[in-house]
Amino acid sequence: MNILLIEDDDNLRHGLADLLILEGYSVTGVSDGKSASAILQQRKPNFCLLDVMLPDIEGYTLCQQIKTKWDDVPVLMLTARGEEIDRILGFECGADDYVTKPFSSQELLMRIKAIAKRYPHGNTIKQSSEEFCFNMGDLLIDTQALCAYRNERAISLVPREIDLLSLLYEHAGKAVSRDALYDHCWGRSFMPNSRSLDQYIAALRQKIELDPSVPTIILTVRSVGYRYLPLDTLV
Repeated sequence: MNILLIEDDDNLRHGLADLLILEGYSVTGVSDGKSASAILQQRKPNFCLLDVMLPDIEGYTLCQQIKTKWDDVPVLMLTARGEEIDRILGFECGADDYVTKPFSSQELLMRIKAIAKRYPHGNTIKQSSEEFCFNMGDLLIDTQALCAYRNERAISLVPREIDLLSLLYEHAGKAVSRDALYDHCWGRSFMPNSRSLDQYIAALRQKIELDPSVPTIILTVRSVGYRYLPLDTLV
């Protein structure tokens, strides 16, 4: 899920972006309404985190513009104002929820997840549950539920982990380059350090591999990237 983060406080914006990226979200962060409007002219976000107090436009006005253009894009407003009238103004302009600064990281993440569940993001045609699932080794991956299952034990996954596993599954038996993984899971604008992908894979192996030190689902291809090798092709 791509989140458009509109917050003029640089420290808060960068901190929130880091938090959301760690949770598996793709984040585009801007500091003012003009920059946000330019992005909104180019593409539709899946979710907006919007500060009420921006240097060039009131967040309420920008929220109304977003909702007028796309009523299916959820907007969570961030503000230092805690008065009831401020919350009422936010809801009247179409905001889905309202969180008052300072807030905890856990509260923000829970609110984002709760709001996102109410929006299908363009899935207008219902699909059977089978279309959302695939097997990797002894794991059943459910992309809709954001879970993997092994012997009825559920393993919670974030959207980026699902994206990564899906890409490896789609290219089963073949090496997927590091650049392809970055582009697919983080986006072309993401500038990683040399070890960030390896660290992310290591953390994912801890969650899904029976023995992370001897992985059977996500295999390393030296100097290239990673691959998934189906069990019936393992030597």
